[in-house]
This record gives sequence, C-alpha cells and structure tokens, in this order.
Amino acid sequence: MYDVIVVGAGPAGCTASKILAEKGCKVLMVEKFKMPRYKSCSGVLIKKSMEFVKEYFGEIVPESVMCAPAKNRGMIFTNDIGKEYRFEQEGLNVWRSHFDGWLAGRAKESGAEVRDGVAALSCEEKDGFVEVSLHGEYNDTERARYVIDCEGVVGTLKRKITGEVPGYIITFQTFNEGSIDLDPHYFYAYLQPELSEYDAWFNVKDDLLVLGVSVKDRDKIGYYYERFLAYMEENHHLQIRRQMKEEKWLMPHIRPGCHVDYGVGRVLFAGEVSGFLNPMGEGISAGMESGYRAAFAVMEHFDHPKMVCEAYQKSTENLKSYMQRQWSFVGGMAGTFKEME
Repeated sequence: MYDVIVVGAGPAGCTASKILAEKGCKVLMVEKFKMPRYKSCSGVLIKKSMEFVKEYFGEIVPESVMCAPAKNRGMIFTNDIGKEYRFEQEGLNVWRSHFDGWLAGRAKESGAEVRDGVAALSCEEKDGFVEVSLHGEYNDTERARYVIDCEGVVGTLKRKITGEVPGYIITFQTFNEGSIDLDPHYFYAYLQPELSEYDAWFNVKDDLLVLGVSVKDRDKIGYYYERFLAYMEENHHLQIRRQMKEEKWLMPHIRPGCHVDYGVGRVLFAGEVSGFLNPMGEGISAGMESGYRAAFAVMEHFDHPKMVCEAYQKSTENLKSYMQRQWSFVGGMAGTFKEME
C-alpha cells in the first residue's frame, strides 16, 4: 500500500512526488513513456517557473538541461491587427526531455519510486484506498491511499472517472536549419486569424528555427502552416535550408471562466489535466504550483479524505485567479481571444 500514487512525470507530477517523498510519504510515480520523456513544448521557463524550481527543489535550473540561447528575455506578441506587444522578463530556454528528466531524478533522490514505460489504465476508489490498474513491462495493480493525476492533456484516468471528453487544440511545429531576422532570445506569438485557428509561434533552440501553428481542425494544419511560413518570409526574411523534424501535440482548449477540475474523492487532478494552463500554452509554472498544492493538501489532511480536495481547491485560488487574469489580458489585447476577456 502506497501513501500516494502520482501519475505522470511532468513538472506537476515530479513536484508532487518530490514534496511528498521528502516528507516521508511512500510514493510511486508512474510515467507511460520511457524516460527521458519528451513533450512538444516551447521549453521556455518564465521567471515564475525558475522561482518554483528553486523553492520546491532547492536548486537553480542546471545548465545541462538548457539549449542555446540559454537566456530568454521575454515574449513578443503580435495581435490580430498586427500591433506588437513586448514583454521583457528573465527566463530560460530548456529541452523539456532534459528538464523533466532532471525533475524526475530529484523526486527519485528524495525517495519516490519511479517507474517509466508504465501507463495507468484505470483506478477505482474502494474502502479507504484507491486501486490503480497499470500496464507496462508487467501488468500490475497497485493500491494507494490517494492518487494525484498529473498525466497531462490526454487525461485517461480523468475521462474514465468523470466521463468528460475535453476539447483540444492541435499543435504542429517544425525544427529547421535556416536564417531569420529576429532576436533568438525571445519567444514570438502571432495571434492573427489568417495565420492559425488559435496562435502561431517562433523561437530558437540550439540554432534550429522552431515554427508552429495551432488549429482546432487537424485537416487545416498544412493550410495555416504554409500561410505562416509565407508571412515570416515576407516580414522577417525567413529562409529555410532544411527541415530537421516535425511534431504534433495536443493542449487543452481553455474556455471562458477557466474551469478547473480539482478531483473526485481520493483522486486529485493537477497540471494540464485539471485545466491549469496559461496563455500560449505556458503550463510549466501552473503544473509545478498545482502539483505542490495537491501534495500539501494530501499531507495536511491525510486521515480526512473529505477535506483534501476542499483544501487543495482553496490553496489554488490565487493560481486560478492569476490564470484568469492572464487569459483576460490576452482577450483584451487580441480579438482572436475576445471571449476570454
């Protein structure tokens, strides 16, 4: 019997596992992908994420997880009518596979048991514990007093528990050798509706030009991606010599009000699967903070399960308020997201 089973080894899951384990809880963290896991992501740590790493993990982000240019200086938005907004802020440029792997290593060093290549298929709350069905090298069933579900946007457990099918945004990005007339120290977001159905973006990682678009309709990826390339060629002299790779991913479609699912019974949701996601897909800081809050709610009310979810929700009020303000700001800046204002 574990005290807590954490599902997912991203920022939310690693933070929850590390905090719980170092406080003496018996923790199992399972990750369906083999480590180091990879996620399609800008890999930009905003200042808030850097502060959480120092607070929750007691260290600064190591150079080994960074890519060039290591320093990010902020974000530059172009709204739906072409007006540019610059937001200067200290940040770091990392590879998510390296960063998440480092977080998982710290959780393991703190005493958490980590199993990769193991998917959580279902869970069922019984008398005083949760039974979790696992699938990996060996199919297994484990029990824990609590489960913290941090499995990300796909949310297999959450769908089976709640029956809800979330809305998704599909992201597509390519990594390219080439040149462009933009400062590589910034992350660029383009909100013009002619370039995507959500947003388009550009950043640089280890001298590779990353260009992406997000859509609601998968069949429109090629259409919008070609339009975005043409826009970047015309406005920023983009020249692509060779495409190195391409990738697709999903992220939650955040709706007005920024609904959050905190959990059901002895199962808590944290990170993207709960609905915590900031504009332009910034989910690392929200994942870390919600994972931390979920872990403390379990520890503080371990013998009183009816109080755990309530305590978790109360402790994340500021996090949700911050998320709502961020989305409202973007809604006021660009008509593309007007519904979020």
